Order: sequence, then C-alpha cells, then structure tokens
Amino acid sequence: QVRLVESGGGSVQAGGSLKLSCAPSKARTQYYCMAWFRQALGKQREEVATINLYGDTLYADSVKGRFTISKDDANTLYLQMNRLEPEDSDMYYCAADARWNTGCWKSDFGYWGQGTHVNVSS
Repeated sequence: QVRLVESGGGSVQAGGSLKLSCAPSKARTQYYCMAWFRQALGKQREEVATINLYGDTLYADSVKGRFTISKDDANTLYLQMNRLEPEDSDMYYCAADARWNTGCWKSDFGYWGQGTHVNVSS
C-alpha cells in the first residue's frame, strides 16, 4: 500500500506564495500520473494540476500562470503556488497512480494523501 504525505500548507496573505510537497512511501515505484486536487468543505473536488511520467503537465484554468507542478527523482511531488488569492483557500490533496494511462487529466488515481490546508487572507 502506498502512502502519500503532504506538507507545506499554511496561512498566507493574498499575493503571497506557498510550496506544497507530497512524498510517497514507495519512492521507487514508477507513478505514471501524479496530481494535485483541492476541495473546500461542501464543494466538489477540483483537479488543479497533473504531471505524467515524462513531465508533461496540465493545469486548471483558474491556476494557469500562477501554479507550477513538478516532481523530483524520488517522486516527491511539488506544487509551487504564486500570487495566491483568497479563492485558492482549500484543502489540497496529492494523488498518484502507477497504471499507464492515455492521459492524466480526469483519470482515476489509486493513491491519495491526507491533505494539507491552505488559507489565503485578503
């Protein structure tokens, strides 16, 4: 069983930056898709950004140009969030899946983290 552990959440003022990290318990597993999602209480989960094995990335329109998804050789996933807005306040979750897929966006993920909270004040 793979565990994903997020860190890096916190409180920041609008316009500020935060960097989220997500470390998998099995770093040597080849994850074809990795992603960041976010969800506010009572709202639908939103896909924020995805990255595949080859480093191809996709972003939600709401974060394009402000957020950057990346990963390192140990499969630790990152989300650099710049120019944060109060609307970005959510619980952020990382997700991963080792199965090959034709695309990561809107795909199924078998492994999920416990979430890290981001609060952006105006």
